[in-house]
Amino acid sequence: MAAVATASIVSTAGADVNTPYSMYGYGVIGDRATSMQSQMGGIGYAMQSGRQINVMNPASYASIDSLTFLWDMGANMNMQWSKDDSGKTHGYGGGLDYVTMEFPLSKYMGMSIGMVPVTQVGYAFGDEIKYGARQNQGSGGITEAYAGVSGKIKGLSIGVNVSYDFGTIQNDVYATATGGSQSLFEQIMEIRDWNVVAGLQYRQPINRYNSVTVGATYSPKKSFHGNTWMTIQSLTSSSGSTAPAPDTVASCSMKGKYYSPQSFGIGVAYTHEKVHRISVEADFTLQQWSKAPFSSLVDAEGQVVFEGMKFADRQKIAVGGEYIHNIRGSYFERMPWRLGAFYTDDYLKIQGNRMKEYGVSLGTGFTAPGGKTMINFGLEWRHRQSSPVNLLSENYFNIMLGVNFNEVWFFKRKIN
Repeated sequence: MAAVATASIVSTAGADVNTPYSMYGYGVIGDRATSMQSQMGGIGYAMQSGRQINVMNPASYASIDSLTFLWDMGANMNMQWSKDDSGKTHGYGGGLDYVTMEFPLSKYMGMSIGMVPVTQVGYAFGDEIKYGARQNQGSGGITEAYAGVSGKIKGLSIGVNVSYDFGTIQNDVYATATGGSQSLFEQIMEIRDWNVVAGLQYRQPINRYNSVTVGATYSPKKSFHGNTWMTIQSLTSSSGSTAPAPDTVASCSMKGKYYSPQSFGIGVAYTHEKVHRISVEADFTLQQWSKAPFSSLVDAEGQVVFEGMKFADRQKIAVGGEYIHNIRGSYFERMPWRLGAFYTDDYLKIQGNRMKEYGVSLGTGFTAPGGKTMINFGLEWRHRQSSPVNLLSENYFNIMLGVNFNEVWFFKRKIN
């Protein structure tokens, strides 16, 4: 990890992440949380709302009002400060995060479609090596295009998302010799796959104003489809000639060699709604990456040209809540106030070190005049480092913005 320990961070255009840690595995993993959910620590397994979309648990879609159409899109901007043995650096990132929509199918059924990030890769740094210098940079990630449906019977809701996962992850190493010659070593993963997430929620009223909801999700272990390959290219040309084309030194199908993990999520939420509205939730996520192979890439002679990895199980705890002072009051009294926190033991194992991440977030929502459309605005601080040896310490300040369009599309108006 010497390269990471001497990293000089720069921003990656169009990437939501900007960290050398994303050069390992499939990059930094997301949790399908919208802007509103991220303001509460990324909770959602037990969340039910007729006015906000919850992709984290497809069972939630049945909670939508039978006359409502929802469309939610979010973006973020992040500022990063990192520290290692070589000193302090900073960088920027951001961009469009997700686009989702939700609508009713009947009084007891709802549906959602959209696109959310699964993993993200973004980094660029350089260091000195013997007889020259090396520059590392990477980009890409995996995106999920999903369609989900759910239905409810009394307090029980059941739903499923079926998704098409796609994306290209590119890791480049530029090696420049002291004499000036330069070569490019490029490893690419082109992922094309499908996936499924099943969820359920059960809401139990305590009395007229209070209720408890339990939610759970499950996703099976699956082999990735697609292809991966490694190329080498000399970028140095003789005078008046173009550089030679890259040579493919190894390639293989990802099927049976690279896997997504079996995943579980569970959450418990409490809601009080009378004059005030108070909702709090606690979630736990387990992704069994330790049982998801990530194989080495070998050439025709059996030589390893790109090292595989052994992952650890990813575990995340998140807590958060929302408070509305008066659900029937003035504009400011009806504004939601949100707060949350999370802690993650990530899936990466780098030279025997685990990557850990934790953070706190807060936010609010501004209702557009004359409608139910809400602009969700939030701030988040998060810290990321490896343990027990801290190879690189990173602090992020994120600005999160989501626009949740709430339209009454299915109301039949009377004609006088």
